[in-house]
Amino acid sequence: MNIAHIFWESSVQALSELRNNKMRTFLSLLGIMIGIFCIIAVQAAVDSLENNIRGSFDKLGNDVLYIDKRPWSDDGGSWWKYQRRPKPSYSDFEAIKEKSKLTEQVSYSAFIGNKVVKFQKNFIEGSFIIGVTEDYGGIFNIEIASGRFFNRNDVINGTNTVVIGYEVAQGLFGPADPIGRIVVLGGKKLQVIGVIAKTGKSLINPLDFDEACLVSYKTAQFYINLRGGSFFASINAKAKKGVDIADFRDEITGLLRAERRIKPMDESNFAINELSMLNKIFDSVFGVLKLAGLIIGGFAILVGMFSVANIMFVSVKERTHIIGIKKAIGATRNVILLEFLIESVVLCILGGILGLIFVFGVLKVASALTEFEMTLSISNILVGLVLSILVGILAGVIPAFNAAKMDPVEAIRQG
Repeated sequence: MNIAHIFWESSVQALSELRNNKMRTFLSLLGIMIGIFCIIAVQAAVDSLENNIRGSFDKLGNDVLYIDKRPWSDDGGSWWKYQRRPKPSYSDFEAIKEKSKLTEQVSYSAFIGNKVVKFQKNFIEGSFIIGVTEDYGGIFNIEIASGRFFNRNDVINGTNTVVIGYEVAQGLFGPADPIGRIVVLGGKKLQVIGVIAKTGKSLINPLDFDEACLVSYKTAQFYINLRGGSFFASINAKAKKGVDIADFRDEITGLLRAERRIKPMDESNFAINELSMLNKIFDSVFGVLKLAGLIIGGFAILVGMFSVANIMFVSVKERTHIIGIKKAIGATRNVILLEFLIESVVLCILGGILGLIFVFGVLKVASALTEFEMTLSISNILVGLVLSILVGILAGVIPAFNAAKMDPVEAIRQG
C-alpha cells in the first residue's frame, strides 16, 4: 500500500468523522481554530504594524536628529526635570543653520493646535496648524501634489500663505484647484500656495498631514506668542550625505551648548533624539504582544489537541474490528500508524484553515476601521499550517500507536 493511497483513505476517514459526528468534531476543532486564530492574528497584526513603522522609518531616514526638551528613551530622569528645561528656540535653530558644517537641512516648527479653516460656505473644524521653516518639507519628505512649499522669503517676511493637507483641500474645494484661493484660518486670511499629497496615517508620526495646515514660522505669531508662549516646539536637523550620525550628533550638541552658554561640567538642558532610539521600544512592545498571543493561543491549541486526541481514541475503539482485518490481510504496523496520524493531521489542518480564514476576515475589517493596512502574509499562513500539522501529529501519535500495536486476532474478536 503506497503513501498516496494511505493519505487518501485517511483523509476520507477524517472527513467521514467530521460528517458523521458533526458537533463532536466541530467542538474539538474549535480549540485548534481559536488557537491558530490567536497566534496568527496577533502575529499578522504585529507584522503589519511593524512594516508600517519600519516603512515610516525608511521614509524619514536615519540621518535626522530631533531636538527636544526630553529624550524619547527613559534615562531615569523625572518629569519635572524635563518640564523645567527651555523649549527649543528659534535662536537655537539659527545657530545650527548658520554654524553647522555637517547639516544639509534644518527646520524649526511650532505646533499651534486646532483651528477652524473656512472657504466661502465650506469649513473644516479641528485642522492642525504648524508654523514651520522652509526645510521642514524636505526633512519630513512632504510631497506637494500641486503648487509649492514655503521658501526662505515666505519665512523671513511672514507672507500670508498656507500649505494645506489633502483632506483639507478636498473638504474645502472638492475637485476645484485650491492654488491661489484665499482661506480664513483661525480668523486670518491666507492664500493657498500648495497642497500636500495624500499621506495616510503613520504610527510613528502623530501628525496627520492630510488634515494639517502649515504656515510660515513668522505667520505663526498671529496665533501664538513665539517668544514666551505655551506651545510645543521642535528642531529637526538632517545630516549631509555620508556624514556619520555620531559625529553629527556631537557637532549639534556642541553648537547648542555654546548657544545656551552651558558650562563644561554642567548637564545639557536639551535632548537629541534619533529614530534608532525607538527601535528598542518598539521591539520590546512587539515582543510582548507576540508572546501574549502565543500564550493565549497556546492554551487554546492545547485544549484543541486533547480534544482531537480524544476523537482519535474513540475512532480507534470504533474501528477495532477493521484494524484487525487489515492487519490479518497483511497491513503492517507502520501502515496502521500512518493512517491514524494522517487522519489526525487532516482534522487539525481543517481547524487551522478555519482559523486562518477567520484571521483574514478580522484583518480586513480592522484595516477598514483603522486605515492601517493589515495583511495575512504567506509566512503567517505557513506558520499556521505548520502549527496545525505539528498539533495533529502530537494529538494522533498515542492513539495511532495503540492502533498499530493491536493483535489482529484480539482486534477481530473485540470488534
